Amino acid sequence: MTVAERDPPETVDAQRVRQGWIALYAAAFVLMLLAGALLMIAALGSLSSIRLLWASAAFSVAAMVAAVAGVVAPRR
Repeated sequence: MTVAERDPPETVDAQRVRQGWIALYAAAFVLMLLAGALLMIAALGSLSSIRLLWASAAFSVAAMVAAVAGVVAPRR
């Protein structure tokens, strides 16, 4: 028995579902990059305003929510 016989090719629907979850992880990664950039900008500006820190925290929370949603959300 070959590998192709044991593992039938995935359908188009299965591929779409997988891509959707990868998109959630990619979105979480981008949000974490933005949070890190804002934190770095705030640190370089000697923390003259905490507005950037709050924005960084908000992006971090949004990234966590996106990552958890990719794991917890029911699949089709």
